[in-house]
Amino acid sequence: MKYVAKNRAYTVSAVLLIGLLVLAACQAVPAMEAPPAKDKKAGAAGGGVSDTSRPASDYRAITGGAFLAPCIVARPTDRSVVVSVVPGEEVLAYVEYRAEGSQQVLRTETALLGGGKPHEIPIEGLEKDTRYYYGLMYKSASDTDFKPADSGTFMTQRSEGSTFTFGVQGDSHPERPQQFDPALYMRTMQNAREYDPDFYLTSGDDFSIEKLGKITQEGVEGLYLEQRRYLGVIGNSSPLFIVNGNHENTARYLIDGRADNPAVWGQNARNAYFPQPAPDAFYSGDPEYVEHIGLLRDYFAFTWGDALFVVIDYYWHSMIPVDTSLAGGDKNGDPWLKTIDDNQYAWLKKTLEESTSKYKFVFTHHVLGFGRGGTDLASLYEWGGYGKNGKWEFAEKRPGWGMPIHELMAENGVTIFFQGHDHVFVRQELDGVTYQTLPLPADPYRTLYFASAYEAETKLAGPGHVRVTVAPDAVTLDYIASRIDSMSGEIMNDEVVHSYTLFAKE
Repeated sequence: MKYVAKNRAYTVSAVLLIGLLVLAACQAVPAMEAPPAKDKKAGAAGGGVSDTSRPASDYRAITGGAFLAPCIVARPTDRSVVVSVVPGEEVLAYVEYRAEGSQQVLRTETALLGGGKPHEIPIEGLEKDTRYYYGLMYKSASDTDFKPADSGTFMTQRSEGSTFTFGVQGDSHPERPQQFDPALYMRTMQNAREYDPDFYLTSGDDFSIEKLGKITQEGVEGLYLEQRRYLGVIGNSSPLFIVNGNHENTARYLIDGRADNPAVWGQNARNAYFPQPAPDAFYSGDPEYVEHIGLLRDYFAFTWGDALFVVIDYYWHSMIPVDTSLAGGDKNGDPWLKTIDDNQYAWLKKTLEESTSKYKFVFTHHVLGFGRGGTDLASLYEWGGYGKNGKWEFAEKRPGWGMPIHELMAENGVTIFFQGHDHVFVRQELDGVTYQTLPLPADPYRTLYFASAYEAETKLAGPGHVRVTVAPDAVTLDYIASRIDSMSGEIMNDEVVHSYTLFAKE
C-alpha cells in the first residue's frame, strides 16, 4: 500500500505519544522524553552474570501492547525514512510525524497490518538535514479508537559541514552465556541511545544459527526477532545498518537452489526485521538478485554530511566457507577462494575513487573474513597481495583488480576501517588508515580476547561500544564502557575509557 502524507488540523501536543521501549529496569518510558540520567554505580574489575536481568523476549508482556518488538527507523535518505513495525496481531496502523520546531503534524495513510511479521511504513517528502519526531498509532479488532504504540525521532541526511555522531558495536553473540549478559546488552543499547546518534552499525555475529540444534525457518526468524527487541532500543531513533558475520551463515556456499535453506531464511529475516538499503538514487550497493531472496542488500554505501560510509561483505561472495561452516565444508580451504568477488571490488573501487567526502569509513566483519588480527593480516591475499609463503601472488590470483584492498583504501584516503570478530577493542594504523577492532557489547567477564594476535599499544576488553563524532575539522572516536550493578571495579557505566581524534586530511 502506498502511504501519503496528509496535513492534520491538530497541534503537536496531541501527538506526544508514550514510547514502549524496554530499558534495563524493564519499564516503559516516553521515547520523546530526555534520556535517563547516567548510571555511575557500576564498575570494572571482577565479573559475573547479572542475576537481575530480564530477557528482551518479555517485551510484549511488559508493555502490554499489541507489538512484538520496538518499532525502528531504517534506510534514511535526504527525503525519506522507513518505519518498521512488528505487530503480534492484525492491526490498523499509521505514523504521525512532525519536523523539529514545527507545529504541523503529518501522517501516513492507515494500513491493515497482519500479525506475526514485520511491516514497513515509508515516510516520504521530508526535508534534508532535519530532525523529525514520529509516533505509531494503532487499533486492534477490540479497540474503538486509535491509541499510541511507540514513538521516536530520526534525522534526514546531514548537509556538508555538519557535526553529527554515529555508533558502532562489535559482535553481540547472544548464544554464548560467557560473552553475553542480557541486562548488560540492554545497558549498552541505553548508553548508545543517550547521545542520539544519527545511526548505529553492527559488525556481525548477532544472529548465530549453529546453536539452534535443528535449524528451522521459525528458529532462524526467532533469532532476528529476539535481537530486534534489544537493537530496537537504539534503532527506535537511530537507523540500524547490519553487517554480515560468519556465524549468521548467510553465505553463498549454502545456496542450492531451494527456498528451504538456512542462508535464505537468514537473509530474508535480516532484511525483514532490519530493513537494509538497496541500490537507488541515494544508496549504491549490490545489484544481484538471488532466487528466493531478491536483492541481498549485503553491501552498500551512502554519503552523510562530510563522510562516506561503505559496508562490504565476504560471505555472500565466496563459493566456499569463509569461516564457520554448517554443511560440513572445510573452512580451511584456499584463502584465495575467499573473496568479496570481482563485482564488489569494482563497486568498492568506483565508490572510493569517485567520492569527494572529507572522511571515509569502511565496515566489514573482519579483514579477509576470517583469521585473527587487524593490520597484522593486511599484507595477505586479496587484502594485501601476498600469499602465506610471503610471495607476491596478487597479479595472478586477482587479475584486473589493479591493487589489493588495503592499498585501495590507503590510496583513496579511508579514515577508519571498522571490524569485529575478535571481541576486543584495538586501535592500529597502517599507511594512514586507522584499523579499529570492536569489543563485545555485553561481555560480563571483561575478557581480553585474542590480544596476542595484535601488534598494538591499545588493547582493551569489553563490554561497551564506540561513538564517533564527525565534525568539519576532525573525527573523534570514544570507547564507551557498559556496566551494571553486579559488576565491581573502578570504571563506571557510560565512561569514556579510550578516545582519539583524527584530523581532516588536506
